[in-house]
Amino acid sequence: MSKKEQILSLYFEKKMEAIEISKEVNVVKSYVTKILKKDERYATEKLRRKEDTKIRKKNFNRENMRKVRKRDSDLNNILKIQHIQDSCELSSRRTINNQAFRNWNSSIYQFYNRTKEYRIIDELKDKTSYAVPQKIKWK
Repeated sequence: MSKKEQILSLYFEKKMEAIEISKEVNVVKSYVTKILKKDERYATEKLRRKEDTKIRKKNFNRENMRKVRKRDSDLNNILKIQHIQDSCELSSRRTINNQAFRNWNSSIYQFYNRTKEYRIIDELKDKTSYAVPQKIKWK
């Protein structure tokens, strides 16, 4: 089997790409594309592959957005439940100190040992109210 026949076989039958074919046949990529462009089936195959890639990319993006939305939705639901619980607990008083607030909302804070303070975790910084303390000094 000649190199030309091998190149055409790998491209049209085994659906390999030009770079893979060049490594397999041990020729440069430009030679592979030159051989492929001379074949009458090349234009239709290239269009078909382009459409397949477009569909795969669209499905990938759709699936990725689903995952992101689900993750955000789960996080928002947790915050809503925690907010309702805190509202019930805090309704008996007018004000609450920062340490008590941190105890009721411990999952949104992370302790920094060097500065001896609690800070809101990065994921929630832009999702919390301005009234929520960003840093809480701990004694």
